[in-house]
Amino acid sequence: MSDITVIRPHHLSPKKARLAAEHVAADLKSQYGLDYRWDGDGVLSFKRPGLSGQLTLARKQVTVEVRLGLLLSPLKASFEREIQDFFDQRFAAHG
Repeated sequence: MSDITVIRPHHLSPKKARLAAEHVAADLKSQYGLDYRWDGDGVLSFKRPGLSGQLTLARKQVTVEVRLGLLLSPLKASFEREIQDFFDQRFAAHG
């Protein structure tokens, strides 16, 4: 198993932050086939075979944690760059 953690500050209201997270999740679902669900008020969990994780919304920060399975572990650096770029573009676009 290999883990990726991306933490970013944000200045969005709770409602806008949740909307941005929902857009990120919908994009990930359409592009990568990830299933997702809200676990409580500020935690969005997602998964697909070989990959699982969560996006956690706090008042001024958002954290994305991803766990890669054995077959995807060699691609960790590539996934991490893509997650950072994808997340920065999608989340910032809703600010």
